[in-house]
Amino acid sequence: MFFVLSKTLGLLALPTNFMIVLGLLGVVLMLTRFAVFGRRLVVAAMLLLAVLGLTPLGSLMLSPLESRFPKWDPARGAPDGIIVLGGPVDPDLSIMYGMPVTVAGADRLIQAAALARRYPNARIVFTGGSANLISTDAREADVAADILLSLGVAKERLTLERESRNTYENAVFSKAMVAPKPGERWLLVTSAFHMPRSVGLFRKAGFPVEPYPVDWRVGRVLDVDGVSLLGLRRADIAVREWVGLVAYRLRGRIDDLFPAPN
Repeated sequence: MFFVLSKTLGLLALPTNFMIVLGLLGVVLMLTRFAVFGRRLVVAAMLLLAVLGLTPLGSLMLSPLESRFPKWDPARGAPDGIIVLGGPVDPDLSIMYGMPVTVAGADRLIQAAALARRYPNARIVFTGGSANLISTDAREADVAADILLSLGVAKERLTLERESRNTYENAVFSKAMVAPKPGERWLLVTSAFHMPRSVGLFRKAGFPVEPYPVDWRVGRVLDVDGVSLLGLRRADIAVREWVGLVAYRLRGRIDDLFPAPN
């Protein structure tokens, strides 16, 4: 049930979708006796669009998430394993076109391959199944494996977790598959904005990890991108993560609302 709600109500909570629904509702109401209220909704949607598109509000919401965990320090020594979270691959499109199709966050795979070369004894685990509400046979882990193999990662080093649908299941299923031993050191590779929620879920699952953030989206926070879909995209990402943190905290799946470095 939680997964279904996250895929439905969660989508409606995104600023872009919310503004579309608000504007469409306003247009419909303008055709009824509630025309005045409908015009107000349309104006509100346009104002929200202008605020998110013309100001750095999206960056301001995203920056605390991305800066929560610092870059990993290689001076700590070689890790025993590397967990790579799913997200950058569209498995259905990959099957349709007969080649890997990445959508966003391909840095996760690129940096995982670089880490694999730097630490040849580390195990590489990719966790990701199908995040679709209506699941198909396509699994992200299978496509990601093809990408990692093409980047030089040896097949015998790869472990694929193919059933998880979200970050909570990434953590739980990865722990069950890997069975980390006391004293082992595992890196967690995911987008910087996604790291607080991911670390919180892995900690709660009893799988200690060292954050290895990649795929930053914000540079100078107060940069103004003009009338730009980039500002809207950043706002959508930030709201999804903040809502996810609140939801997981309320369900007891993370111990802290905003997980921090140890």
